[in-house]
Amino acid sequence: MKRTQLRLGAGLALLVGIALLGAGFVAQGQLREREQGQLRVTLEERARLVARWVAAADAGSPDVSAVRPEARPELAALAERASNDAKARVSLIAPDGVVVADSSFGPESLARLDNHAGRPEVAAALEGRVGSDVRLSRSVGRRLLYLAVPAEGGGVVRLAVDLENPIATSSVEPSLARVLGLAGAAGLAIALLIGFVTAARAMRPLAELREVLVGFAQGDLSRRLPWRSRDELGDIARVMNRMAEELRDRIQDLTSEKEQLRAVLQGMVEGVLVVDRAGRLVLANPRLRELFGVWGEVAGRPALEVIRRTDIEQALEDAARRDEPVVLEVSAGENRERSLQMHAVRFPATGDHIGTVAVFHDVTELHKLERMRSEFVANVSHELKTPLTAIRGFAETLQAEGLEPEQRAQYLGIVLDHAGRLSTLIDDLLELSRIEGRNEPLALDVVDPRAVAESLLRNMAPRLKAREIEASLESSPELRVLADRRALEQVFENLLDNAAKYTDPGGRVRIRMSPDGDRVRIEISDTGIGIPEEDQTRVFERFYRVNKVRSRDLGGTGLGLAIVKHLVQAIEGEIFLDSREGKGTTFSILLPAPTGAAPRGSADPLARG
Repeated sequence: MKRTQLRLGAGLALLVGIALLGAGFVAQGQLREREQGQLRVTLEERARLVARWVAAADAGSPDVSAVRPEARPELAALAERASNDAKARVSLIAPDGVVVADSSFGPESLARLDNHAGRPEVAAALEGRVGSDVRLSRSVGRRLLYLAVPAEGGGVVRLAVDLENPIATSSVEPSLARVLGLAGAAGLAIALLIGFVTAARAMRPLAELREVLVGFAQGDLSRRLPWRSRDELGDIARVMNRMAEELRDRIQDLTSEKEQLRAVLQGMVEGVLVVDRAGRLVLANPRLRELFGVWGEVAGRPALEVIRRTDIEQALEDAARRDEPVVLEVSAGENRERSLQMHAVRFPATGDHIGTVAVFHDVTELHKLERMRSEFVANVSHELKTPLTAIRGFAETLQAEGLEPEQRAQYLGIVLDHAGRLSTLIDDLLELSRIEGRNEPLALDVVDPRAVAESLLRNMAPRLKAREIEASLESSPELRVLADRRALEQVFENLLDNAAKYTDPGGRVRIRMSPDGDRVRIEISDTGIGIPEEDQTRVFERFYRVNKVRSRDLGGTGLGLAIVKHLVQAIEGEIFLDSREGKGTTFSILLPAPTGAAPRGSADPLARG
């Protein structure tokens, strides 16, 4: 703003200076014309006086051309004397234009002078009028004012004054020039002062406008112009202030929408990818980065460079050319273990293509559930078909005649065994369905896990003794958990039943309970046949059996561990498996402890044999 103010002030001062100089030149010109007019009047009076002198000095021959200059040297003296009196150059010219006397040239030099009949002032005088002219004299080399009058008896008397000689003209013009110069300098100084003051006042609103606009550019839309006048500045202030308010409101709306969109994108379980018409990434939400292992800045990079999948890039290109969505199933993850369903569509739906958005749905669990459903149907069909086939076969056999009573009793026993197995299978299926279909969580209460385990061990004592399996329980009497008692009994019963089934005679089953932070750890371990490592991730699936033949022989349905897992999760616990083939298996359960409880673990072996 300082530079603009300086330029504006200098411009105003220059304009005033030019105006002053122009006015001075005009005034000086007009004064010069007035002075030259007055000088012409004075020269005319003097010229007529000289003409009378010439007539008086040459009374016998009034025509100045009647006597040559060589014969009448007194004319030259007369011209000289008249020049001194009139303070001007005096020339006496014959009617034919010949100069017969000149105060600036001696008689011997007159022959070199040109004929003056063609001079404008001489020609006018020869016609009987007063003639005058201003021009550069070729004789003396200066600018002269010539004035000629007719002489009595014929001829011309001409006077010339040097306009460049202030003595010969007047001292008014140089004085005026000095006065004008001083006045112009003073006026210029005043003009500079006024110009800079005026520029400062004129630039003050621009400075305020600049500060407000700089604030707008920096995002400060709270600044306002204070002008309240009804002129153009007031109109500008009202427009700018209204624009700032509208911009602030729109930016707030856009910021709010942007934050909402960001929150939605960050919270989505689907991956979202947006590319522009050139195939360069505009947006990738956190879920997409997680699915494809994308890190760092992605905006502006080609999609192929970021995703590194030609099939996805081709799907994006196809979607950009079509009006309908492109659906593609792709795999993701380090080992391509995830299944993703990609939906890509261009936007906007109509008009010029701006970009393409792709949404990736993780359908891994869906495929897993579909596979489990298919396997479940097959397993249920198989598990139901086996006992039903046996029951049907032996029932048809029993219809035959001629069976021995012992044989009939044996067949009936087999039918009853398979019917019991079928009943157990149906009960387990119903129990699993009941657990999975429970809309409300189980009622948690403070339960003594030691008492539950002791009760089950007492009930299983005959069975354990028959198989020569030693059982022990290690826990403190003060230990408590938050659980549903019936659910905890089912968990313990299924785990202890498996331990007894898959532990050979002479083995051991051990239950240990101990505090683990704000939870209680319960471990049920055995020295049985163990579970191969490749089967450990699937033992909690429905109908999955590690040793199918032994499991069926022992009456297992393949649903026990699935029930255990669902019950533990229902009482807000966790279950883990640690097993080594041929060494035994340990199931670890973490259950929440009551708030404020501080149990202390202790060993209290309880043999059951």
